[in-house]
Amino acid sequence: MNFNAEQFTQAHQDNMATAASLSQSAFAGFERLVELNMAAGKAAVGETFANMQALMGAKSPQDLMAVQAALMQPAFEKSVSYGRHLTDIANNTGAEFTKAVESKMAESEKAVKSLVENSLKNAPAGSEAAVAVMKNAYEASQAAAETLKKVAKQAADTAGSNFKSAAAQAEASVKAVMTKVKAKA
Repeated sequence: MNFNAEQFTQAHQDNMATAASLSQSAFAGFERLVELNMAAGKAAVGETFANMQALMGAKSPQDLMAVQAALMQPAFEKSVSYGRHLTDIANNTGAEFTKAVESKMAESEKAVKSLVENSLKNAPAGSEAAVAVMKNAYEASQAAAETLKKVAKQAADTAGSNFKSAAAQAEASVKAVMTKVKAKA
């Protein structure tokens, strides 16, 4: 397989298109993050003044405790919602990057496989044993790479699942505490 200038130019153009696409994805993710933070900031400013008015309207320590308890649950729910939106943005952006990387890796693997096969086809007569060894080594390396990809994907999936589980447990614990605080108030 001869690698000519046209192939080099095409590979370079493909890589530039991929880089441009990934840049757009990164900026889109950043834009969603900015929008989320702007919305959260606007809401926080308005809610802060409303909460201060509610706290200032308390006439006794019991009223103050009741107002505080009533304000904690919505604040917690908004915090959890913000975290979910943030995780969603990160997961979507990460998925786009992962998809692009996997696509490029598949293209590269295909090109290397083609190069190896063409090189082995053109091997001199009498080198069949060496060709077989090279072919087996290449196939073994491909199998190992595939196994590593699967292990990495499983680890990422497990980490994501554990994060979601921990967040759900924390949410349940805080809700239980909030229920107890409201009952005492």
